[in-house]
Amino acid sequence: MISKSQYLFFQFLIIILLSTLFIHFSQADVGTASHYGPPFLPTACFGGDASQFPSSNMFGSAGEGIWDNGAACGRLYEVRCISAAVPRTCIPGQTIQIKIVDRAQSSVSRPSSSDTSMVLSTTAFQIIANVSASLINIEFQQV
Repeated sequence: MISKSQYLFFQFLIIILLSTLFIHFSQADVGTASHYGPPFLPTACFGGDASQFPSSNMFGSAGEGIWDNGAACGRLYEVRCISAAVPRTCIPGQTIQIKIVDRAQSSVSRPSSSDTSMVLSTTAFQIIANVSASLINIEFQQV
């Protein structure tokens, strides 16, 4: 026979084990994104080298929070829209992967909104959000 304290301890363990099944620990960061269009060259990462751009046009510029003195160049990020000022701006269930090719602060083309975590190419932005929005809230993580 088990004591009451042992019984309570076992109940506690079961609750902890079951709760871990329903808790998702994310490695993602939360920030903001805007979008931009051409011209894109030259870039802070690769100068005038047009071969830096993925053929899919899924790329972006790093905001100061992820720029990391240029170490962000070439990094891949998964990005999804989580909210915006206007309801139904985000396209549910869509996640994109982009390559950082520039620094947002010094990009030739100006973003739709400044001081964001990242600036996405219009091609990338329109997959996760309505392109009429100038600013969205995102969840992003390095791949």
